[in-house]
Parts: sequence; structure tokens; C-alpha cells
Amino acid sequence: MIISVLSQKGGSGKTTLALGLAAAFAKKGNAVLLVDADEQGSSLTWAEVRQSEPLFTCVGIPKPTLHKELPSLSKNYDVVLVDGAPRVSSVARSAIAASDMVIVPVQPSPMDVWAANEIVELINEAKPLNEKMDAAFVINRKITNTAIGNDVSKALAEYEGLSVLKSAIHQRVSFPEAAAQGLSIFEYEPKGKAASEITKLEKEISKRWQKTQV
Repeated sequence: MIISVLSQKGGSGKTTLALGLAAAFAKKGNAVLLVDADEQGSSLTWAEVRQSEPLFTCVGIPKPTLHKELPSLSKNYDVVLVDGAPRVSSVARSAIAASDMVIVPVQPSPMDVWAANEIVELINEAKPLNEKMDAAFVINRKITNTAIGNDVSKALAEYEGLSVLKSAIHQRVSFPEAAAQGLSIFEYEPKGKAASEITKLEKEISKRWQKTQV
């Protein structure tokens, strides 16, 4: 399974999601490859900071040839996560072309909802070439005890071709604290709310994937 985490807007938390999901899948015993397709290289920096044994393999391929390279690279892995560039680009198009599933993180703000339009257009353009490709939004950095997350979910539901995942990720300080040490959220705070939310997200994604294989 190849999953791309893509967002038009910078600061959406896509790297946090990609790292969290990679760790969640690895925790279940999967062989996982994380591909950093962002020139900023945040996932690679996380891997370099890390002092413990790797949880998964992390490589950098910020190139528009990603769709040509991923099929051969993915042969030795159960799950491939692509941490995409924070904008619509040739690299984003390449990642979408290679993906079985595209996850689009959106922060609970009107600006993020509006910015999602270009990524949605790219995904819908690619679907005729890959009919089994799934795509969905995930509300990221949701603020606890606020109603705006629900409002954003309703607004995103208006986009054709993508649904909104039930599993939302809240704004939690444990995410940047774990990243700063090169740790996964499961190592940093295994029984915390952040780890629980990432686990729920991984389970929902896995369930959707299994349905497409029937």
C-alpha cells in the first residue's frame, strides 16, 4: 500500500502525520518505507536526529519521477508513506500517480479549506487513470473543545471525490516534543492521547484499504 500525505498549504502538519502513521504501521509488524518528497526534508531531519534503532526506512526523493521509482522501491515493503511537498507541483502530481491512497491534512480554518481546492483537483484528474485510488481529508491540529472542527468537516464534505475521515488529530505539544528528539509518538508518550489518535487513524485507513481490495 502506498499512501501519500499531501497538502497545498504549508504548516498543515503533514510531516507529523506521515511520521505518526509510519510508526503506527511499523508497530503492527509491517515493513515500512517513509519517502520524504519535500525539498525541506523534515522527515529526513527527524531520522538524522534519532539516536535509537530505526523504526522504519526513510529516504529522500523530492523528484517528479517519484511515480517511476516507487513501484520498484515498494516491492520490499508492506506500507510506503510519502511525505509530500506543501504545494501543488510536479512532485505532488507524481506522488498522486503512484498512490493507492492520498491523505490530505487540513487544519480547522477557512483558509485551509479553501487551499485544499487545488490538491482536490489534482486528485480528481488522476482518478480516471487509477480507479482504485482512494482519497480522504483528515482534520489535523484540531483544537479541543471547539466547534470549528465540525464546521470544517461540513465544508470539506462539499468537495467532490474525497470524504472526511472520522479520526481527527488534535493540537498536542507531545507531537513537536517527540519530533525534536527523533522519537515516534509511541516511544515518547505510548499511553498518551496523541498516540491513541494516531492509532485510530491508522486503523481507519487500514480498514478503508481492505475494502478496496475486495
